[in-house]
Amino acid sequence: MFNDIRQLLPTSLVLANEPMAKHTSFKIGGPAEVFVTPKDTTQLAAIWKTCLEKGYPVTILGGGNNVLVSDDGIKGVVITTTRMNKIQINENEITAGSGTKLHILADTAKEIGLSGLEFAHGIPGTVGGAVFMNAGAYNHETKDVCEKVIAMLPNGEVITHAKESLAFGYRKSRFQKETAIITEAKFRLSPKSPDEIKAYMDHLMTKRRDTQPLDKKSAGSTFKRPNEPNRYAARMIDECGLKGFTIGGAQVSEKHAGFVINTGNATAADVLNLMATVKEKVHAATGIWLEPEMQMLGFM
Repeated sequence: MFNDIRQLLPTSLVLANEPMAKHTSFKIGGPAEVFVTPKDTTQLAAIWKTCLEKGYPVTILGGGNNVLVSDDGIKGVVITTTRMNKIQINENEITAGSGTKLHILADTAKEIGLSGLEFAHGIPGTVGGAVFMNAGAYNHETKDVCEKVIAMLPNGEVITHAKESLAFGYRKSRFQKETAIITEAKFRLSPKSPDEIKAYMDHLMTKRRDTQPLDKKSAGSTFKRPNEPNRYAARMIDECGLKGFTIGGAQVSEKHAGFVINTGNATAADVLNLMATVKEKVHAATGIWLEPEMQMLGFM
């Protein structure tokens, strides 16, 4: 497997038995059999075509910020899009590669006086991940500004999806049910003073720092907001007295109950066991089963 993929890319872009803990914000996860970082869609298509022909399993990874990887690692080929990060500007629109970090995209928009991505400035993810999950914060979501998305199918065909066909919902998009790789997205923004944009970004970042454990290793919000009025996962977890609850190296953040953090040596098993206990206790108290927000990779 490694040799087949290595023939397609420079040696530095193909790694064998690469620890996934190095590539996730949780700092958790066993090795990927083969870990590749294509620089463009040509390399991406060649990799995917080879994997399809050889029957190698493929896992797509963005910035690794909203995922939990199994302690056993990931079988097959892990493709990360982090090097596919070009940004193009056309009047009030910005097109960005799927591997573009959200804070870089938001900063770019700010510098040229385009508003709409301020909410994304503090989200530790990539454009591809934001589209895939319809990432959002503070009453704003990716769907509010995403105009179209370009994605690649396993056969290398490139498809353009207009905004109306993206099936965005709460932490949902069409790509969660399709075998496709997001390669770039276009965002339509509104003119505004860079100073005003920066002021709003700073306001949101202050709120984040005051309420979230940004200095800890985590995958962001652990559970989705329940589909019931005035119900919030963090509040229910807090009301169950679970702040600080710990299993192994995994802990419910004492600062924000909606975050599970890695205190230093957590395993994926620790996180799963802690999440299961939290779900059971919240269900016992409220009758609501919490659903994970993060993606689970490498679990059978």
